[in-house]
Amino acid sequence: MENNDNKKAVHSFISSAPRSRIKNVIAVISGKGGVGKSFTSSYLAVLLKRKGFKVGILDADITGPSIPFAFSVNGPVYSDSDRYFYPIKSKTGIEIMSSNLLLNNPNDPLVWRGPMISTLIEQFYTEVIWDVDYLIIDLAPGTSDISLTVFQKIKLSLAVLVSTPQELVNMVVEKSAKMCSLLDVPLISLIENMSYVICPDCKRRIDIYGKREDDLAKKFNIPNLEEIPFDNDIATYIDNGRIEDLQKDYLKNTVETIISSTKDE
Repeated sequence: MENNDNKKAVHSFISSAPRSRIKNVIAVISGKGGVGKSFTSSYLAVLLKRKGFKVGILDADITGPSIPFAFSVNGPVYSDSDRYFYPIKSKTGIEIMSSNLLLNNPNDPLVWRGPMISTLIEQFYTEVIWDVDYLIIDLAPGTSDISLTVFQKIKLSLAVLVSTPQELVNMVVEKSAKMCSLLDVPLISLIENMSYVICPDCKRRIDIYGKREDDLAKKFNIPNLEEIPFDNDIATYIDNGRIEDLQKDYLKNTVETIISSTKDE
């Protein structure tokens, strides 16, 4: 039986809201949950903002949103007379739209089926007035409804892939890499979170999952590979809603690659 899933997909891009300005759109993806995708999305936004760009985050993980928590922002969002919505701004001016910003109680679950989730993601793009040089889309894990909605409906500039060193995770994440290839979205960076630890006494690097070769980056011609260690500061700053105060060298190469890859757009 022919596997139609491996054919090149047809795109039908939607338009952003009137008065919206979105110059570049970056998808942060992973086939697996719990790999640090939301940290990657948040800190990329922080670093791009520090370089003087206008940045926004569209939290497309509708049923498991964490972006508002990392930035300590709360709703509700508000609309204008034309019923277009405005994102919430963080303390440094990063624009944020998330399902949690629509709820009276952010701890309430959204128990929705796939089509409703996909519709809300489209509305976050078509009915929200963004003013950004870079819109980062923090995707839910996997390669099904949510990812397909974003990849087929929103014109993406590039994508960043997030993983951890375990072989099982690597196998699942490879599915996301293949999706980028099938849907013609350039993958410019592979972020390997929780890659190692630094011994607090001798300062030696310890690869607790073993040293893994960069096979995935080579296989899909991903130009940039970054390793991020276990770092308690990351959890501390996110848990306190202070991701914008974190000062680390992580993701700087990815940020430079994003800027150089989009400078003519």
